Amino acid sequence: MTWRGDVWAVPAAAHGAGEPPASWDRVPAREAARRELSDPRYHEHDPNLLQRAWTAFWDWVQNLFDAAAGATPGGGIGVTVIVLALIALAIAFRLRLGRTARASTPSAAVFDAHPRTAAEHRAQAEAYALDHDWNGAVQETMRALVRSLEERGLLSPYPGRTADEAAAAADLVLPGHSDALRDAARAFDETTYGGRTADHTTYRRLTALDAALRRAKPADTARTPAGRP
Repeated sequence: MTWRGDVWAVPAAAHGAGEPPASWDRVPAREAARRELSDPRYHEHDPNLLQRAWTAFWDWVQNLFDAAAGATPGGGIGVTVIVLALIALAIAFRLRLGRTARASTPSAAVFDAHPRTAAEHRAQAEAYALDHDWNGAVQETMRALVRSLEERGLLSPYPGRTADEAAAAADLVLPGHSDALRDAARAFDETTYGGRTADHTTYRRLTALDAALRRAKPADTARTPAGRP
């Protein structure tokens, strides 16, 4: 064997007179390599399917961002400004929908099919408040408020009366509490089926209104109990 340039030259005699040099068959070599690499030992630390999907997603996002940056004036800064503007628009749209939904919330009937006294409604409200169930406490306080006016003869009993109707009727016989009565009716409606959650402050506001109405004297013009507005 002699050195020739950058390779070792193997004398022809080593392969037999007149025979070509021995060579490794590529197909068996490729199959052997495939079998070797299929050994689980080589894949113990490969990422799982979720990791591969996550990586592919972020690669897609990055490619999308790069493509947008190349087509947007200002490059990456321009894309960032556009994204922030879209986020702000989405937030404003969501807030607008929330206000619209609250404004369009229909008024719920105050009483169910099981009439109770004002005292019973107040006791139930206090029990809800002890459990920090402010929705239940607000609803029962509103019921106690309306039932108290009925028991005093200031409102005519009306089973299907809604919270808005009760507030309007109460304002006729006990003027001076218009805003508080509207707020109470709104809190009742929103917590009954408007998807809103009350808190301790809302409950205390309604209990204060209930106490104020119990002390209030009817207006001189209210000679007869107010019915449904």
